[in-house]
Amino acid sequence: MARAALSAAPSNPRLLRVALLLLLLVATGRRAAGASVVTELRCQCLQTLQGIHPKNIQSVNVKAPGPHCAETEVIATLKNGQKACLNPATPMVKKIIEKMLNCDKSN
Repeated sequence: MARAALSAAPSNPRLLRVALLLLLLVATGRRAAGASVVTELRCQCLQTLQGIHPKNIQSVNVKAPGPHCAETEVIATLKNGQKACLNPATPMVKKIIEKMLNCDKSN
């Protein structure tokens, strides 16, 4: 059985090394190219909060629906550095967005 495995191996070790290196490069290239596509083509907000106190919010990012996600996403960056997804349909979140937009217009 060991003899059969030996006879199946290529006789040129240099050719084997080149083939393995090529296979490794192709595999890592596909992984790197596919990684960015996966993160861009999905919703970032899987769960949303109904509201959060405005004094804890540093900034708000509103993402319109598109090919990456069918829902409007409201992502608040908190003063402690954490990010929280807010439900854009709640009246409190609508007020927070309106307040942030008014602050940006006045500056």
